[in-house]
Amino acid sequence: MLLLVLLWLVLIYTIVVLRFLFKLFLLGVAALVVWLGWGLWLPAGPPQERVLLLRPGWSTRHIAEELKRAEVIHSPAAFLLYHYVVRPQTLKAGEYRFDHLANALQVHARLVHGDVLKHTVVVPEGFTLFDIALAVENAGLGSKDDFIKVARSQTALIGDIDPGANSLEGYLFPDTYQFTRTQSMSEIAAVMVRRFRQEARLVGLLPANGDASQVRLPVGMDVRQVVTLASIVEKETAAPEERPLIAGVYFNRLARNIALDADPCLIYAALLEGRYHGAITQADLQSSSPYNTYRRVGLPPGPIANAGRESLQAVLHPAASPYFYFVSDGNGHHRFARSLDEHSHNVVLYRRALAAQNR
Repeated sequence: MLLLVLLWLVLIYTIVVLRFLFKLFLLGVAALVVWLGWGLWLPAGPPQERVLLLRPGWSTRHIAEELKRAEVIHSPAAFLLYHYVVRPQTLKAGEYRFDHLANALQVHARLVHGDVLKHTVVVPEGFTLFDIALAVENAGLGSKDDFIKVARSQTALIGDIDPGANSLEGYLFPDTYQFTRTQSMSEIAAVMVRRFRQEARLVGLLPANGDASQVRLPVGMDVRQVVTLASIVEKETAAPEERPLIAGVYFNRLARNIALDADPCLIYAALLEGRYHGAITQADLQSSSPYNTYRRVGLPPGPIANAGRESLQAVLHPAASPYFYFVSDGNGHHRFARSLDEHSHNVVLYRRALAAQNR
């Protein structure tokens, strides 16, 4: 009888303990659900727009802590639990903008998708590498000096098409680009060079699909010389219809061994020496720079800017003409001349037009 009583007491005690443990379990589950709801489903967000840069190589724990520090999520632990147990996918590094409330699941999805902030860099036709460097800096992607260093040192990017190049000038193709802050200056420059190669294949400057028979360079010219002359044409006129004609003028002068007398080359020489202040001076005309096409016959040693497709096409298909000279007409176009006397007359007309505009 005593044994039965003891067994009964043990049974009652066990039931009480189990009920207690079950209640604790339910409370734990409830607490876990509340915690997960708070940590994963309850929206969070900084009090004002915040941009957060998640750098390559950061661990998921580091990323979670940065998100918490920026007030983007409530709980790093809940974020990590969800990441490792439910959706163990790679979180992409990059720059993210957080400007509205979102829960941790939505934030995690953005990081998995790589919804990174991109910066627009506009490179118009005729920009020099110095102009591009400033555009990159203004887009918040890094120092212009760092870009210039890359443009001058990473010539291996064009080693197969211009083995003697001393910079990437001429091969940074004009376009509108989207870059992220995790891309290095070398990667940014490589993207621009890759665009050049695409366009060069389209116009027949480089072989398409490895077929060298498609390339039709002007007689006696290599790729660098074509790109160099195209850069001069680009800087001389913004009128597309004039480019083949201006290219033809320069071909005529080269054939006769006449100096090109290209003002954009003088400007580039001054830029290289850090002394250009908006106007060509007598010192520029007397400079011994290899880019002084008033004193040196032939093409300068390399491109002076980055030409677009139409200028490249103009050099590959110049217009046949009797012209050796041209000067602005003061209205965005040029007057062309066969002789120096005719050119001098056109210069007088240009000066009159300029004077009339300044009245």
